[in-house]
Parts: sequence; C-alpha cells; structure tokens
Amino acid sequence: MLVAQLTDIHIGFDPDAKPEELNVKRVRATLARMLAAPNQPELIFLTGDLTDHGRAESYNQLKELFAEVPLSVYPAMGNHDDRVSLRKAFPDLPCESVEFIHYAVERDGLRMIVLDTSEPDRHGGAFCEARKAWLSAELNAHPGTPTIIFMHHPPVVAGIGWMDPNEGEGWIRRFGEAVAGHDQIRWIHCGHVHRQINTTFCGIPLSVTPSIAPPVAMDLRPISPDMIDGRNLITSEAPGYAMHRWENGSLVSHYEYVDDWDVLAAYTPALQPMIRDMFAERNFKTKQAARPTV
Repeated sequence: MLVAQLTDIHIGFDPDAKPEELNVKRVRATLARMLAAPNQPELIFLTGDLTDHGRAESYNQLKELFAEVPLSVYPAMGNHDDRVSLRKAFPDLPCESVEFIHYAVERDGLRMIVLDTSEPDRHGGAFCEARKAWLSAELNAHPGTPTIIFMHHPPVVAGIGWMDPNEGEGWIRRFGEAVAGHDQIRWIHCGHVHRQINTTFCGIPLSVTPSIAPPVAMDLRPISPDMIDGRNLITSEAPGYAMHRWENGSLVSHYEYVDDWDVLAAYTPALQPMIRDMFAERNFKTKQAARPTV
C-alpha cells in the first residue's frame, strides 16, 4: 500500500492573484506529478494548513483542486485552518469528536491516526488533556496493530528558531506521555516546518514532510525577535510530498520534489546486464545464507 502525504498547502495566501495564486499553481503541479508517476497511492493525507486564513472559499477551492483525484483524502488541522470550515468541506470524515478533528483510518493492517494539534490564535502546537485521553484510548484499544500518526505540529526542536517550540512546552509533554510505551507506533509524520526533517521523538521515528507552499529557508543560526538581521525566511524551492510504502509489515517513506529534471538513464537493453547482475548478486547472497553449516 502506498499512502501519499501532502502538507502546508496554504490556499488563499494571495487570493487576488491573477490568473491564480502561486500556491494553487504549486498544488496543481504536485498533483499532476503524483498522479502521472508510476507509484500510485491508495490514500492521501493532508497534514494541516490546507488554507492560509481558514476561509470557506479557500476550502471550496481546495476541494475543486482535488475533485479529479480518484482517492480518499484525509485532512488534519493546522494552525492556519478553521475547524468549522474544514468540517463543512470534508463532511464524511470518520470523526466522532465534536470539539476536535481527530480520527483513525485502518487499511491493510496499518492503523493511521490523524491528530488535531491546533489552538485558535496560536501559531504553535497544542495537545490538551482531552486530546491526550483520546489518543491514549485509541492506542490502548489496538496494541497489536502497527500504527502511524499524522499531525501538523512536530513536537521537536528542529533548529529553525522562529518555527520551533520550546522543548518543555506542556503540549509536547502530554503528547509524549500518550505515546510512551506504545511499541505499535512505527512513525510520526508531521508538517508545519515547510522542510524535510528526520529525527526521533520518545524513541519513535519522526519525519516532517516538505511543503506544497514555498518552504522555510534552512538557516540554523539563532534568531532574536529584537534583532533584525536580514536573513532569508521563505524561498522559492520546489514543492515536495511524501509517499509512505507499507508492505509486509515494513514502512518506508520516500520524498519527491516537483521540479523539472532530465532522465539520465532508462531501462533499455543496454542497461539490462546491470539489472541482471544486481538481481543475481542478491540471489547469490540469499543462497549462501541458506546453506547449512557443517
């Protein structure tokens, strides 16, 4: 099973742009690349900041962009989103909570949990006692089912100071308490930082998927709210997305950036000997390992 993850789309950042805003163009390019690729996902998860201002018209535009995508789409809340408008745009979500947009989807033996880490008028993440209790109950109810968690805010300090939380924030502590000891969690996948990042949280692999909207510049120097230093904050690097591959109990994540490139090698008769040699080498090692010892 292939599961696509797109994040930080920010529709409505420049709604008056003609003929259409940059973020809409970047969504179109990403969907075109993904749907034309040889790796076709079965599900799509959108991990927050689907719109820039949470306006109903932005969600309607987002739905139009995904209308031709023949896949189930599962959104998460980001700090730029609005719960009421998001619910109206996606009325069929398997979400029983009235207050928060969190739910679980299970497919092919993999449980995918979507968390709500948004708090009105707050840029950073949030994870209250009620959300902690819900997640704990979900994990306790399915201890033997491999699970991945999708959430907008990464509960880690990545080093990009103006985007980072404080390491000791209460919401991070509560989230850590909820996931501690649950060995079925294979991965935590986030958005928010607009860059690809790989780390761990409470011993669990954690990755941030690159954004559809323009990314945050990778500047790891300390930054001060009281000292303007002219550093780059946002760049025009290509949009990116993730493709999570689940097969035979193994989860592997791939990332692709939507940009032009030239094909430097294709599988032609000239390269068939190389492919054969590589397969023969693997088979040889397998046979060697299978030989009985005397």
